[in-house]
Amino acid sequence: MLHTAVAALAEGTVDLPRFTATSLFSEWSLEPVSFVLTVWVAGLYLWGTAVLRRRGDHWPIGRTLAFVGLGMGSFFVATSSGLATYDLTLLSVHMVQHMILSMLVPMALALGAPVTLALRTLPPRPRRWLLAVLHSRVAKVLSFPPLTLAVYVVSPWALYFSGWYAASLHSAYVHEMMHVHLVLVGSLFFWPILGIDPVPGRVSYPFRMLLVVLTLPFHAFLGVTIMGQEELLGGSWYPDLHDGPMGVWLPDPADDQHLAGGILWGSGDLIAVILFAALFTQWVRASMKEAAREDRRLDLLEARERAAAGDAASRADAP
Repeated sequence: MLHTAVAALAEGTVDLPRFTATSLFSEWSLEPVSFVLTVWVAGLYLWGTAVLRRRGDHWPIGRTLAFVGLGMGSFFVATSSGLATYDLTLLSVHMVQHMILSMLVPMALALGAPVTLALRTLPPRPRRWLLAVLHSRVAKVLSFPPLTLAVYVVSPWALYFSGWYAASLHSAYVHEMMHVHLVLVGSLFFWPILGIDPVPGRVSYPFRMLLVVLTLPFHAFLGVTIMGQEELLGGSWYPDLHDGPMGVWLPDPADDQHLAGGILWGSGDLIAVILFAALFTQWVRASMKEAAREDRRLDLLEARERAAAGDAASRADAP
């Protein structure tokens, strides 16, 4: 468990095998918090889809796969697989975990439209409570796009260039809260941008794409800063691990930090480009639907005009 792992790493008694690609699948460490969250959140979502099916209503399978498979599945893998086992040992592994939790998981959860599912399946009273939350002043403030962008940009700087990250290495509780924080901050930023759920803060597609573009230099600048940082993130934590049994295979902490910065830079830009493409596709589809609605409106208007002209001609021909 995480509490035991933190204590053992601090004492230098952990002897994990050399980290390889297969370690992601062979070195699992089941954590109660992440496991319970995954089971409950995914279970509630699947229960909602089952309610809709019993009523004969349709729910897109793609949304279920996005939320349960990609979203909660990625959360569970990031917090229980080899990524979780080695995230206290290698900064580069932690950075992969960071990007999954702060970008991939929030985007996938938003694509699953859980708020829409809840509004369609909850009983009347809980539905009214949810609507009250969505329409509250607090929700509007927390989803205000410039604010969510600022929080999303500032959060990792505060994490890595304050005592927060070092505290997460020495405290299992802080470490778990850091994981939750990454998902929450990412959700505040990406949920209104993807715009599937009826949440406040949704803006026009051009502005959504602008917000995504603004994250590109942020990831690049933060990644380059970490790569060029002479002071090690986490203080003496990583160098101290070299004094234990894993010192025979652990990379130089400075080299691993350089790799971690590159991972943040490259993966952040890659996921942002994928999101940009998804938004562009949504924009095109929305424009096509709007064009179809406008065509139907014009056709209906033209039909009414023809009918009115026919009625007028009939009255004129009447004796």
